[in-house]
Amino acid sequence: MSAAFERYPALVLNADFRPLSYFPLSLWSWQDTVKAVFMSRVNVVSEYEQVVHSPTLEMQLPSVISLKDYVPIARNPAFTRFNVFLRDSFACQYCGKAFQAEDLTFDHVTPRSKGGATLWNNVVTACSPCNLSKGHRLPKESGVYPLRMPSRPSPFELLENGRAFPPNHLHESWRDFLYWDTELDPS
Repeated sequence: MSAAFERYPALVLNADFRPLSYFPLSLWSWQDTVKAVFMSRVNVVSEYEQVVHSPTLEMQLPSVISLKDYVPIARNPAFTRFNVFLRDSFACQYCGKAFQAEDLTFDHVTPRSKGGATLWNNVVTACSPCNLSKGHRLPKESGVYPLRMPSRPSPFELLENGRAFPPNHLHESWRDFLYWDTELDPS
């Protein structure tokens, strides 16, 4: 029975009604959601039509919940391969083409063999052909330059970039909360 409910995750909003993260989208399993409801840690904002039963209780599965306590966004995003890809919008910083994460790697602008560090300001997203073309050379030696010089992203920048990559599954009750704070087109 629980496998059937796996199709009913809840979108988790912070206390300010913004998703905790966009990419990956902040989702909780139905079990974690029900537990949080009963522990009074969240408010139910929207529900699925799907109902769960216990011997003494029946409840609709929450589709959108908001935390009762605000969780501050990290001031310094973790330096991870995924966050580098997200900062660079999953696009090779040498040829500009967009790729799936599994088709990307990262490149040290100043190669480690020449003293380059594995830090935000020296690592860019690259596709394999561009990475091989640049090799273990400096940009001026290879003639291959990043389209945008790398830098530490702000949490806001990663959040904004994540909004550009909607998940495979979007329940209609989530839409208002995922894009409610986007700027409207004045035309």
